[in-house]
Amino acid sequence: MGKLQSKFRRRSDLYRTKEGAEPVSVHQVVQYEPAHTGAINSVVSLTSDLCVSGGQDQLCCFKGSSLIFSASRDKTVLMWDLCRDTEPMQEFCGHELVVNGVAVSPDGLKLCTGSRDNSMRLWDIETGEYKTISRNWQVVNTFPAKQYIQTHCDVSSNCFNLLSSSNGFGGQGCEATLWDLRQPGCKVAEYRGHLQSTACCIFVPSRHGCPALVASSSYDSSVKIWDQNTAACLCTLTLDGSGPLASLAACDSRSILCASFNTGLHQLHLDQAAVTSLSEVALF
Repeated sequence: MGKLQSKFRRRSDLYRTKEGAEPVSVHQVVQYEPAHTGAINSVVSLTSDLCVSGGQDQLCCFKGSSLIFSASRDKTVLMWDLCRDTEPMQEFCGHELVVNGVAVSPDGLKLCTGSRDNSMRLWDIETGEYKTISRNWQVVNTFPAKQYIQTHCDVSSNCFNLLSSSNGFGGQGCEATLWDLRQPGCKVAEYRGHLQSTACCIFVPSRHGCPALVASSSYDSSVKIWDQNTAACLCTLTLDGSGPLASLAACDSRSILCASFNTGLHQLHLDQAAVTSLSEVALF
């Protein structure tokens, strides 16, 4: 990570590893010129060496393609193609309030959006037209209510498990929770240890011979790595002065991106040797 390639607009930036760049020691933090002047609320990884970050926009991408989607406070979602110019290819209009969630279907044909207007919509990506709205959907799984507002969720690559993270204060709440999607409402594990709201939680890509891992980031300026099955905290990295850590994205099993409010975008190195450790290697 390190080279600013292009801007979709002032609130989203694209990075790619510099060709021919020397390997960086995991103990050395390389600092690049900041691309954002304010808080970063979202980051997604397209490949192991390419990511997109959003200042105010929420982002998602379709793996294996060059398509990126940005959801905005202007009530719309825009679709961008990295292989074309910096103008959006498609615009999805219909929500009445801020769009604060966006996801692409596994087949890349449909887009799902969530808004503060208390609705979700399913869109045809090719035409930009919405197909259905959530009030017409059938609920297939309901999870027990948590004490605090849920801030984020992630689905495992095999679609068997769901991770959710919780708001909280002074260590009350602040947890991430693992659910079994095959059994309605079945809680598998809880990951507790953050002192403030857990803003994001993700499944870390598995490495052969190593335990399955979960990563979480918090308003307490820390990132934690957990054993998915035992819920043990394997390591904690505190990014001093970073403020809330709003978003995580795994580039691969060794590299994690972390978006912060105060100090930009952090690239972290995950080492699963005899002792699992997490260290910062670059700052954008």
